[in-house]
Amino acid sequence: MQKFVSLFSLIALLQLPIIVQAQEEILDPIERVVAAGLMTKDAAGKFNPNEIISRAELASILVKTFDLEKRAFSQKPNIELKDVSSDYWAYNDIQIVLKNGVMSGYREGMFFPNYKINRAEAFAIFAQAYGVFQFPEENTKKLLNDYPDSEKIPSWAKKSIATALYEGFVNTEPGTNNINPLEPMTRGDMVYALNAYLDRQERPASLPWNDDLIPGVTR
Repeated sequence: MQKFVSLFSLIALLQLPIIVQAQEEILDPIERVVAAGLMTKDAAGKFNPNEIISRAELASILVKTFDLEKRAFSQKPNIELKDVSSDYWAYNDIQIVLKNGVMSGYREGMFFPNYKINRAEAFAIFAQAYGVFQFPEENTKKLLNDYPDSEKIPSWAKKSIATALYEGFVNTEPGTNNINPLEPMTRGDMVYALNAYLDRQERPASLPWNDDLIPGVTR
């Protein structure tokens, strides 16, 4: 019996490096997002983390991440777009985000699918798809005060970005804790947000303030 236990322990030790290696591969942020089907690599197998996200790419990522096609408004009639033809690669995803109010056009009939998006826009829209916490104004300000450049966030995006920050979706600048809201949103930035979102599915966060003490705090 003792020999059997020793043999079992030896086998377990021999398998340990394989298990550790597998765990490391799973935990790699880019590979995790790709394996989840939320983003893809190019034809050469490169991820290109420094490339800037376009509005069309963001629409596609949001539909995959939040299963937006399953929401009721996705069944509404398609919206006529002057700059997105029905054979465009992201046409269906763009229709879904528009019909669900997650994204909007710039002018009537225009979506500007190739427009490069900045971090304030991307994180605010990401939070809209996720579900924005309706913090009272004073608590939104309190949360944003921890970030030196939060005054650069457009007023329309403050509540959404407050949610994104609290949920850990935003990668801030090391050393300064700046958000850099007006800088371009890169694929690497999106990988950070998506990994944080996947973590949230495993470990949901509580609200930073007591719901019972602050009426109207909802998501």
